Amino acid sequence: MLKRYLLAACTAFMLLGTAAAQSTEPVDLDMVSRIRQEAFHHSQVMQTLGELTEGIGPRLTNSPAMDKANAWARGKFEGWGLANVHDEAFEDFGRGWEFSQASVEMLAPRALPLFALPKAWTPGTDGPVEGEAIAVAFKTKADLEKYAGKLRGRIVFLDELRAYKPGTEADFQRHDEASLEDLQEFAVPADRRDDRARRIKEYRERQDLAQAVRRFLVEQGALAAISISDRDNGIVRATGGGSRKAGEAVGVPELGMIAEHYNQVMRALEEGQSVRLRLQADSRFTTAEDRAGYNTLAEIPGSGPRANEVVMLGAHMDSWHTATGAADNGAGVAVMMEAMRILKAVGARPRRTIRVALWSGEEQGLVGSGDYVAQHLAAYPQPSDPAQKDLPSFLRENRGALQRKPAYDRFSAYFNLDNGSGRIRGIYAQENLAAMPIFEAWLKPFADVGATVVVSRNTGSTDHISFDRVGLPGFQFVQDRLDYSTNVHHTNLDTYDHVSPEDMKQAAAIVASVVYHAAMREQKLPRKALPAQ
Repeated sequence: MLKRYLLAACTAFMLLGTAAAQSTEPVDLDMVSRIRQEAFHHSQVMQTLGELTEGIGPRLTNSPAMDKANAWARGKFEGWGLANVHDEAFEDFGRGWEFSQASVEMLAPRALPLFALPKAWTPGTDGPVEGEAIAVAFKTKADLEKYAGKLRGRIVFLDELRAYKPGTEADFQRHDEASLEDLQEFAVPADRRDDRARRIKEYRERQDLAQAVRRFLVEQGALAAISISDRDNGIVRATGGGSRKAGEAVGVPELGMIAEHYNQVMRALEEGQSVRLRLQADSRFTTAEDRAGYNTLAEIPGSGPRANEVVMLGAHMDSWHTATGAADNGAGVAVMMEAMRILKAVGARPRRTIRVALWSGEEQGLVGSGDYVAQHLAAYPQPSDPAQKDLPSFLRENRGALQRKPAYDRFSAYFNLDNGSGRIRGIYAQENLAAMPIFEAWLKPFADVGATVVVSRNTGSTDHISFDRVGLPGFQFVQDRLDYSTNVHHTNLDTYDHVSPEDMKQAAAIVASVVYHAAMREQKLPRKALPAQ
């Protein structure tokens, strides 16, 4: 009963906000119509996606393919007539890495091809190697000594057998009325101080154990290591291993194997059988030393007295290496690029500058966007405590006063897309309640193509957080999930075929319209208060 009452009250509040927005927030319906015509009838979004994903392929940060993607994006932007097209370097991210092929075969107790793919930033095998499989259980560093002298010339299976679990949710998901209604509920957050301490402790324990295991396997002469994919149904999810940083231990060649094949090996070992494997991984570091990563940026310059104010849109162009990074996040890149092309094609003359950013290093912790915000907009002081300094940014406490750059006050908003290729259903307001009626007005012309909700709650884990954490308006769109979570996210199925062309056209039109209206309104987007430090 209480839930229905709260939802009714929220709906009433939203209706009042919508009415206010309709009366006070102007919407240029002529421009919306022109944007829709260009996006729906002259789209280039799938051509752009194909060039990026099937022409260039996977784009691990600092890999040769990522360098090609940066150059390709600059060429597209220049061809569309955008201004200030350039790459911007960020911190010494680490070494480049790529792989060309991998194979695993069971030779005994019977012949069987096994499907596995290398983990990023792990070495190759320098040709085929053969050895007996051995199962290990490294729960703590104390467990390592149990295997001293037992691993030389062996191929190490690092995980336990995992029973197959039939799917409990549909592979392909679209929001319905009920799921959109659920998004309108806001869960009051619990105190996270104890949670932060727990997460930091667990992070340090995982890092310490992983580094110890990598060193131990090399010292003991293991040939390779294999982990189980965390997906079933023949899907490989193999992301990072080793270390991207020069001078740090990278371990032995390591691969992720589909669960159904991994389990066969483990059952044979449990039964006391001798399992002999042949393995080859053509993986390589492409640079010996750490190097900077690069974001690619371009603009439609503003005109008039607000030209030095900025509205940004962006998506991360880097991907993992086992597929072509189509849903994560080639789709977001293609939509944001298409939004800029549309605005140029319809002759948009924004008051504020509209700047697009294609980030790198997102998969390793929002590195590219975080560096951009710190260099150009604002940053918290670097921690002096060594125990804090070696933590990733998402686990650090913000200690000290926020240090704002001159551009901070000229910044209006950032809009991000990074949840696959599903159509836009609305936007997460990140608890910025003052922005909600504005978004409602801007989305109303797209209700007929499914964009209807403005959600007060936060969503995380992608590049808008780099802006939000320093008090700047940063937003992510609500999307239909399709099979993003169930099949393609960080897996070998993240390919062009899993992208919805009609959804991409819809998303590009909405993004183009939203950023145009943000660039044209009298005031910058409202900001929410920073939490007390």
